[in-house]
Amino acid sequence: MSKLRIKQIKSGIDRPERQKRTLRALGIRKMHTAVEHEATPQILGMVDKVKHLISVEEI
Repeated sequence: MSKLRIKQIKSGIDRPERQKRTLRALGIRKMHTAVEHEATPQILGMVDKVKHLISVEEI
């Protein structure tokens, strides 16, 4: 499987609680920090739900 580097580029403030929880589940704690995950269907689904708040690049 390929890996993804996920970086938060927009704030989660004033977003629905569900989106905030998705960011936390991805391991994103602060703005402009990057995390790496395997490209599993579960991770891709979470990325799709908050794609307007993050940037994703394939490694």
